[in-house]
Formats: sequence, structure tokens, C-alpha cells
Amino acid sequence: MSTSSFSEAQVIEALRTVQEPELHRDLVSLNMISDLKIDGDTVSLKVILTTPACPLKAKIHADVQRAVLGVPGVKHVHVDLSSTVQGARTSRQPVAGIKNIVAIASGKGGVGKSTVSALLALALAREGARVGLFDADIYGPSIPRMMGMVGHKPQGNDHGKIEPVVREGIKMMSMGFLVEPSQAIIWRGPMVHKAIQQFMYDVEWGQLDYLLVDLPPGTGDAQLTLSQSIPLAGVVAVTTPQEVAFTIAAKVITMFREMKVPALGVIENMSYFQCGHCNEETPIFGKGGGREIARQMDVPLIGSLPLDPLLCRDADLGEMGQLLDSASPLAQKILSLARDVAARVSVMNHTGVGAAEVVTA
Repeated sequence: MSTSSFSEAQVIEALRTVQEPELHRDLVSLNMISDLKIDGDTVSLKVILTTPACPLKAKIHADVQRAVLGVPGVKHVHVDLSSTVQGARTSRQPVAGIKNIVAIASGKGGVGKSTVSALLALALAREGARVGLFDADIYGPSIPRMMGMVGHKPQGNDHGKIEPVVREGIKMMSMGFLVEPSQAIIWRGPMVHKAIQQFMYDVEWGQLDYLLVDLPPGTGDAQLTLSQSIPLAGVVAVTTPQEVAFTIAAKVITMFREMKVPALGVIENMSYFQCGHCNEETPIFGKGGGREIARQMDVPLIGSLPLDPLLCRDADLGEMGQLLDSASPLAQKILSLARDVAARVSVMNHTGVGAAEVVTA
């Protein structure tokens, strides 16, 4: 190893000037720097991000390079990005191996909540996170079809646990895997409560960074069971722009707040239809509903998704993952939403500060 005209202490001091944009603290005090090595005029180091889906990883990478290159004598900088996801702060019984459980909720049916849940799960997995997807809509499970896994049955293992169904690296559980597609579930509240508890604690979820829970619409037994007994990191409310949807969605946010579950924000689905020929955007279901509920409830508007015929087709075919393999504007929107949700979870876990404090690119 050749000698250097600068010291490790000088590099560390330079790194103290680099802020984590969402946590508003420097990388050194956050213990995000590791494997710092100096070889002559070259510095190599690793930055440990709070999530693999960090929306500002490119900025952090550039800021680190700029800061270290500012040390006299440094000519080359090699920065490796990795991540370690922190678990949610909660006093409730944890689910073994799961760091963050995020509920995806809506006030009414038909707003595309299950579609959003599946897209977020796929996007987080594409970003390198370990992801699970729990379809908690006991009466109307739709995740098996959307994920192309109709007819697949979960199996038990030697530890007395249920093995989840897996596709594209996403571990899934749904009542739809256990009953025939045409079979109606006719259960009272206590049975729904028991089923959700079993799906959470008796499934071999393994090690997950995020478990997304696709809730049924409204504020019924499933929501109460989760908010009272499951360690939720937060809830994302899905709405459409129309008033009948976003006014009811406000009740969902209110319910979770009363149960001490933080609201991560609002996603507006079916915001507009974009013509495939002229690219004109038509707000079929009205305009501004997501922004209005975000304003009324003092939560962030995470983003919006258009009404897209190709997405509807892929959901019916169980091939939504192929959409994210493209470089389309819609794919970029979906990835951006997932990064934003992951960032808000990270901020809450590290600081306890509300999701509104998150800075996004």
C-alpha cells in the first residue's frame, strides 16, 4: 500500500459535511460510513443507506464524492452503496423477521387499492428490498390473480408454519390461495380477526424489510385487528380524485390515527386518462381529490397514478411485473411512489418525526 499525503481523520471530517437529505444529519454521526480505506491518492468507502429504495441515493453518492475529493491530495474516490433497513418503533408484539409492516388502505372499494399494493411490492422488490404482500381482504381477495398465482396452494413446513407463495421474490399470503375462486367467505368478525392473526404469526415470512398489507376497504374488523395488535409502521391511504372517494378516505386516516398508527401519506389513483394518440390528459374522475385530502388531513400527497389500459390488462393477466421492466413514464412513477413510501418509513424509524418531513427528489 502506497503512502498518502492525507489522513483518515481528514476524510472523516470531510464526510461530516455530507447530510442525509431526509434525516438532516451528517453521514458520520448516523454511522452510515463503513469500510473506509486509503491507498495512495485513492479513497474507497461504503455508504450504508437506510433503505435499498432510497429516492436520493444518486445525490448522496455525488455529495460523498464531492466532499472527499475536496480533501487535499485525494485524486480518486470509489463509493459503494449498500443498505440496512431499520425496524419500526413499536411496543406491540413483533412478527418474527419482519422489520416494517405497512398497511395500504382505502375508504371505499373500486379505487385500485389492491393494484397499488401489488405495484408497490413489485417496485420495492425491484429496488432490492426483501418484500412480503399480505392480502388481508378476507371476503374479496384479489392479490392471487393480480400476481398471476391463482391455483397455487401454500404448504406447511416442519416447524408447523405455513410457507408463503412466492413470485418475483415477493412472499405472499391470501385467503384466495386457500379457497376456490368462486367460493364465498361468510364469516363474522371474530373469525376474520383470528384469520388475520394466523396469517401474520403462523406464516413463515422469513426476513423481510417490508410487509405490505392490502386491507379491505373501510374501517371494519380487519383494520381494527391490524391497528390494535399488529406492529404497523404506518398506513398509506389510496383514493381517486372524486369527492365521494377522498372524503371517505379521510375517515380511514382518522381511524388509524386514533389507533396511534402514523399516516405515511396519500396516493391518488386513476388521476387521469392519457390518450395514447395525442397524449392529452383527461381527468375522468375529477381533479385534485388526493391533494385535497392531503391538505385536510395534514399528510403528504405521495403521488398519483393514471388510469392506464395496459396496467388494467396486466393486472387481469397477473403480469404487472413486466410493466416495471420497461422504461416507460408509468414505470418510473410507480418506482418513485415506492421509493417515497420507503423513505417515509425510514424517517419515522430513525427520528420519530412525521412523514411530512421527508424530502424527495
